[in-house]
Amino acid sequence: MADETTITTPPPADQPPFAVVESESPSVAEKLESKEDPLPPAPLPEVIESAKEEEPPLELPLESPPVVKAKSEEEVLVVGSVQAKEGEEPTIRKPIPQSLISFKEESNIVADLSDSERKALQELKQLVQEALNTRQFTSPKQEVKETKEKPAPKTEEDTAGSESETKPLHEPKIEENPVKEAEEVAKETSQLAISPEEVSIWGVPLLKDDRSDVILLKFLRARDFKVRDAFVMLRNTIQWRKKFGIDALVDEDLGDDLEKVVFMHGYDREGHPVCYNVFGEFQNKELYQKTFLDEEKRTKFLRWRIQFLERSIRKLDFSPGGVCTIFQVNDLKNSPGPAKSELRLATKQALQLLQDNYPEFVVKQVFVNAPWWYLAFYTLISPFMTQRTKSKFVFASPVKSAETLFKYISAEHVPIQYGGLSVDYCECNPEFTIADPVTDVIIKPGTKKTVEIIIYEKCTIVWELRVVGWEVSYSAEFVPNSQDAYTLIIQKATKMAPTGEPVLLHRFKVGELGKILLTIDNPTSKKKRLLYRFKVEPSY
Repeated sequence: MADETTITTPPPADQPPFAVVESESPSVAEKLESKEDPLPPAPLPEVIESAKEEEPPLELPLESPPVVKAKSEEEVLVVGSVQAKEGEEPTIRKPIPQSLISFKEESNIVADLSDSERKALQELKQLVQEALNTRQFTSPKQEVKETKEKPAPKTEEDTAGSESETKPLHEPKIEENPVKEAEEVAKETSQLAISPEEVSIWGVPLLKDDRSDVILLKFLRARDFKVRDAFVMLRNTIQWRKKFGIDALVDEDLGDDLEKVVFMHGYDREGHPVCYNVFGEFQNKELYQKTFLDEEKRTKFLRWRIQFLERSIRKLDFSPGGVCTIFQVNDLKNSPGPAKSELRLATKQALQLLQDNYPEFVVKQVFVNAPWWYLAFYTLISPFMTQRTKSKFVFASPVKSAETLFKYISAEHVPIQYGGLSVDYCECNPEFTIADPVTDVIIKPGTKKTVEIIIYEKCTIVWELRVVGWEVSYSAEFVPNSQDAYTLIIQKATKMAPTGEPVLLHRFKVGELGKILLTIDNPTSKKKRLLYRFKVEPSY
């Protein structure tokens, strides 16, 4: 049996009448019970960490208390600051803790940009202002006509001739009141000039506030800070949005047939909203034909996909320092694959539109349940990708999908079908939501893990738990503090199959002081991941 490991963690601030203890085996639980029996029930739970803790804190970020996490970050920053002093140019200016994400999202704060990037941004803003003054965004044809007409009076002879011909007509006015005439000429000139237009994109008016800088930086980064190319891309995007009717499309009712194909759910560890694309839904022949059978249906699908993206983007925070990108999860389980020509054509059209008109909106692309042929295809095309693009892609086979998602998304935000505890598409009233944190524990091969919930007052305890992939035994019991009382079996030891109920929910009314023991026995040769959370309902 493994060495004893005991962890006591504090309860949420609004739930004082209990404490939680995790131990490696039932025998350890008995030892803890014998040690704690002489202690009188405390009004508040104690917080104790055993020195024999074995689980690495970095492997289970949710299990580590904030204080421990802060210390680890502090240690990293000390190392970084030392390196910065020894080097010629300090590179660490701000203590930004990084998780397991390889791609580091660039800052949209102007002060954080390099000199060349700030210069490019200013040049692009000048081009945008000129385009607004000449209405190049919404009236490109009119602007072209004007530029063709303007070169006509360039020669001095033609200008002199035209002035001599018209001079007699205006001579009396000039002699009468030259100042007034000059004012009228200036007024006429200003009227002939095109008044600046106002253009908004994704709800952000261009050049009106600092949110505009964030938008322009997206186009600059998409074109490697080549100002002219970024401006052309921006102009084409604005013109395409007008032609496609984006503003009207956002409020259009296109039905809900595809709500399980693409949906938003929860946030990643960095605060980005998470979008799920479930390609396996198109195995339904009726849905597939209804969506891709002909050009008209494919066009409707494209409009629905753009509408969904637009609605999601408008919920982002475009202020400097805000979250203005989306974390994307692509589920390839039961995906129709490249053999479906209609799907391939629709996907190609959608990708082209997204690539041309929605730059830098995806912070990470995670592909879960990836089949072997998809990984092989990516291996072939990856040499043609830039390092920046490749750093945004993550692929996970079916057995590694849940583990991969947990690196970027905490368990309370991961939907149940992907290994987490978050409920989606449920019209019921779940006991827990994404606001209720989940404790994430690794159970080593051939060991038991016992979670103790120590109760200090009469109440009702509600908990839910799951072991990803199960293949373990689970039991639950209540042990009263009184030596004369009997242990109450809540759930007898039961072997949980991988195909069984993914999440177990229990509710137990506590009539006397004691503790609840949740025991997981892992007889396999693989480590298992236990997820659990609980709450207290006071008894009145």
